[in-house]
Amino acid sequence: MKKALLVLLCMTMVVSFAFSGGQKDESSAAVKAGFIYVGPTGDYGWSYAHHESKEELEAKYPWFETVYVESVPEGDAIRIIDRLVQEEKCNVIFTTSFGYMDDTYAAAEKYPDVKFMHCSGFKQLPNMGTYFGDLYQMYYLNGMMAGALTKTNKLGYVAAFPIPELIRHINAFALGAKAVNPDAEVNVRWIYSWYGPDKAREAAEALITDGCDALAFTEDTPAVIEVGQEHFEKGDEIYTFSHYSPMQVYGVDSVVSGQLANWTVLYEKIITDIYEDKWSNYDLLWLLKEDAVELGGSWDEKINPKYVDALKAVKVDTPDMGNMSVYDLIMKRYEQMAEGREVFEPYSGPLYDNEGNLKIAEGEIAPLGDLMGIMYYVDGVVGSIPQQ
Repeated sequence: MKKALLVLLCMTMVVSFAFSGGQKDESSAAVKAGFIYVGPTGDYGWSYAHHESKEELEAKYPWFETVYVESVPEGDAIRIIDRLVQEEKCNVIFTTSFGYMDDTYAAAEKYPDVKFMHCSGFKQLPNMGTYFGDLYQMYYLNGMMAGALTKTNKLGYVAAFPIPELIRHINAFALGAKAVNPDAEVNVRWIYSWYGPDKAREAAEALITDGCDALAFTEDTPAVIEVGQEHFEKGDEIYTFSHYSPMQVYGVDSVVSGQLANWTVLYEKIITDIYEDKWSNYDLLWLLKEDAVELGGSWDEKINPKYVDALKAVKVDTPDMGNMSVYDLIMKRYEQMAEGREVFEPYSGPLYDNEGNLKIAEGEIAPLGDLMGIMYYVDGVVGSIPQQ
């Protein structure tokens, strides 16, 4: 089994390096970047979104050249980084998964003249920074939609690994649902895989069997959406919310909305700063205000038109704007979050965990640094976070 996996990894590396660019004259590439992806670029999720932005910028800037390696297991990145630096002569390395953090840190110590940018982590060195476009605000809005549409008050969440990023998303989804439906609860199924379509499908079916009729997820394929669409076509209304990429095409009836990552704005900031010699080991954490994320299952519409009337029909009382439809409330919260966290923030007090402990006091909002390490479930999420 191990031998087969090693052969598969080697084949992937050969294909990735063979087709990763090299169209430009090397002397014109003032910035040559190596990208390391945790999944295949065809996952139509996380790695796909990063790769599309990379391709867009490589076509835009003649001084920007890239090499990429896909499907690199977390914990095996250092060997790939060695090859990107020593053989491919990359002067900047992007490692695009949380589990690459320690290997990226070790490589940054090893190659002080190379710049490293790690996605979603927190460790830094003079030549190593971090970047992330976080989706939790969009999950909050998705949760509002799920809470308004559910008929069972049971929402499901298919999750890859119990790390702060996913806990942050799960909690935001629950907070949004509770904002419009106090009876809503979120049930989580962990699959321990970023790219696990079969596991995701199995988890989605199990949640539906348990009575969940609205599903969100953090996993890198459209499998959950495909399950929802299949149920819809059988006359069973299962609402889904796409993730990272525009997945509405996989669930034209099932997808209500989703979260879209705009990695292009982050990558453009980083590579132009490097090119103009303005780079520092910054910690870029961008949200809706910075255009790093967007609401929707497609780039064309924030909410599937099939669900607009249903969301307009549900009315809620809000503490700051009175009685209004869920649809109008979603649009208002979107506008407020686009202005900044000080205008509206899902993680505002009073906020309790699901054991009744006060986590954020009334009148306060959680610092972003605290959210980057969050490891508790808020009220409305069922169960406890598994120990890794």
